[in-house]
Amino acid sequence: MRVSKRATSAIALSAAAALVASGCSSGGDGETGAGADGAIVVHGVQPENPLVPSNTTETGGGKVVDWLWTGLVEYPNDGGAPRNALAESITTTDSKVFTIKIKKGTKFHDGTEVKAKNFVDAWNWAAYSPNGAQNGTFFADIAGFDQTYTSDPDGPDGPKKAPAPTAEKLSGLKVVDDQTFEVTLAAPTAVFPTKLGYSAFMPLPDAFFTMKPEEFGKKPIGNGPVKFVSWSDNVLIKLTRFDDYNLRDKMKIKDVDLKLYQDETAAYADLLANNLDFMEVVPTSALAGDKWKTDLGERGLSTVTPSTALIAFPFYDKRFQNAKLRRAVSLAINRQEISDKIFFGTRKPADSWANPLTPGAKPGNCTACKFDPATAKTLLAEAGGFTGEMVFYYNADSSHGDWMDAVAQQIKTNLNINARAEGVPTFAVFRQNVNAHAMKGPYRAAWQQDYPDVENWINPLYVTGGSSNDGLYSNKEVDALAKEASAAPSLEASHEAFSKAVEKVDQDVPSIPIYFYGQQSGHSEKIKKLELNNVGELDITSVEL
Repeated sequence: MRVSKRATSAIALSAAAALVASGCSSGGDGETGAGADGAIVVHGVQPENPLVPSNTTETGGGKVVDWLWTGLVEYPNDGGAPRNALAESITTTDSKVFTIKIKKGTKFHDGTEVKAKNFVDAWNWAAYSPNGAQNGTFFADIAGFDQTYTSDPDGPDGPKKAPAPTAEKLSGLKVVDDQTFEVTLAAPTAVFPTKLGYSAFMPLPDAFFTMKPEEFGKKPIGNGPVKFVSWSDNVLIKLTRFDDYNLRDKMKIKDVDLKLYQDETAAYADLLANNLDFMEVVPTSALAGDKWKTDLGERGLSTVTPSTALIAFPFYDKRFQNAKLRRAVSLAINRQEISDKIFFGTRKPADSWANPLTPGAKPGNCTACKFDPATAKTLLAEAGGFTGEMVFYYNADSSHGDWMDAVAQQIKTNLNINARAEGVPTFAVFRQNVNAHAMKGPYRAAWQQDYPDVENWINPLYVTGGSSNDGLYSNKEVDALAKEASAAPSLEASHEAFSKAVEKVDQDVPSIPIYFYGQQSGHSEKIKKLELNNVGELDITSVEL
């Protein structure tokens, strides 16, 4: 999953397929009408890393990866069940051995054909821990992962280092022919096919393996409906239509410029002036009194997405290793007040660990999410109090300052802790600090669902070594329960088993769910039709001018 930069994101429900239609009909498959050679400018932020799919875990780079690549399956904009995209078929008789056939004749942007080996090579590269792919643990289901991926036994600050893997390739992957490969999992895993639309599972061209990953990532070669043109750091990423693309979702316009802003207010001003064609989330300053509705009129749209705003704890800082302290902080936060006064009711106070729009999620299972300042004070005393300043960090290039200030003030008022909020200038620098385990206090986080299953809200976030377990939380009971749930023979059994893991997470409070996302977006007068994808991002293949 990806950590969200903004105040939003995640998977679709039918309402999330917000459609902005202004008298234009759908173009249908591959149809291009007026504006076929047109261009749009979209709001963006500087990606944290060069654009390698299995090393991109945040939304700034993630949306570009989603546009540049097409995976085996896709998640419909209307929230429907995952369906084949590049895959011709995905078959299994036991949910352990999968035969995957890909469509013949699709190409990477360098003109080479996408073959089965491009998936196998890409997955092997990501699963080999010395390569350092942040999404490497997404391949843990596949047989042989325990031999290709090793972890540092005492963390980044300890004297020990991760042992060398005993294998370079996953034993569970086998190329059958140019269009077919076989995947053998370590145990039956019903949710495995659902995962295959996430960007970690994208194919890589042969050219990737002839250069350094960071060099490739600055000039990425994908297989999606648009191809890369150029990237000027903190200024602009330019994309253009890939005319040899032959799958369903062809572009109806030609060029997409992603303008990399450091200030959402400036982006919003550009949107109002029609100098910016799409802004995914308007700043919170525009929510007061429904100002955004007045500003944008029919150019505004509102939806909800299965994303949740969180505050994460750095477990590598001993001051935050007491579960009673963490629960006290959570119970001292008045989420309803934040929803009402900061977001004017557009965000719903969180009361569960997985977003309730997610298949398999159980509503209301976060006992630490209620507002109970009296119990919070008692728990803080039992934890031995807190000495010094508690600083809550956030990225300042999005609208997070107001609600993080409110959280800090509530902690100050309800727990008498010297708390304050502090912004880090850009999301990219913020994420680099998080990944370097350099945070000196609780910090803003958000989870944008990678694929529609509750598993995606547990394994990456709360299992030891999970791809986005940035705070280094670890509980062997959670690990064991999640492993058992992941290997359940049916989705129903898996969801029930994951609820047991969530109960343990709830006891530990490794992070603090704050609110479920609502999303208010805007587009220019130039755009006559668009759709949002299942996570609330612009579906650039739907845009008509």
